[in-house]
Amino acid sequence: MTIELKEGERLDDLQRNGYRIIQREGKFRFGMDAVLLSGFVQVKPRETVLDLGTGTGIIPILLEAKTQGRHFTGLEIFPASVDMARRSVALNGLEERIAIVQGDIKEAGSLFAPASFDVITSNPPYMTGQHGLTNPDLEKAAARHELLCTLEDVVRAAAKLVRTGGRFYMVHRPFRLAEIIRTLSQYKMEPKRMRMVHPFADREPNMVLIESVRGGRPRMTVERPLIVFEEPGKYTAEIQNLYGF
Repeated sequence: MTIELKEGERLDDLQRNGYRIIQREGKFRFGMDAVLLSGFVQVKPRETVLDLGTGTGIIPILLEAKTQGRHFTGLEIFPASVDMARRSVALNGLEERIAIVQGDIKEAGSLFAPASFDVITSNPPYMTGQHGLTNPDLEKAAARHELLCTLEDVVRAAAKLVRTGGRFYMVHRPFRLAEIIRTLSQYKMEPKRMRMVHPFADREPNMVLIESVRGGRPRMTVERPLIVFEEPGKYTAEIQNLYGF
């Protein structure tokens, strides 16, 4: 299918099933955290998936390519990102497999039926409103800073919309790990798997991948570290595989 690109937009190859994604120069574009999350998520055959704060739809598109899930939904608040995500879905011929819904994470409980998804994912803003500099572009700023939703908003929505025994996957920053675990436990989302991501083997982690289960029993597995670079400019074999190189 031919999709007309708007001013400033470009097509990026996702190295999966020939899929491509529309992104716009000067706006927030997906990064490694989204790719790592898509590799950490486990979706079983016929399961349904919701991505909270989907941006331009990168996680639903990657999960559709990598798993045998039945249907994927992305929720996004910004109209421009929703438009790009929907056109990317159409470009890849995935209209029957992926739906993009415009809406606020804080109102997700009224947009979807309770306990209606098997899996929920999110790559939420990492920084609190007071932490670090805020980008003057609202869309970019909201992707990195908790301007429009907080960690608790995301976890609350996931806990309401995932079925009992269903799984919630998130990528975040290690410096907020204690808060993440407290918030998950507050909403009866039991942490079950965790993996730290290190830029180099001798550096401290700068990302954490975490899986929780609604109503799960207490027991968490800490997986071996994921190392991004063997040396400056050279990805490890695992990262190359995640990108499909």
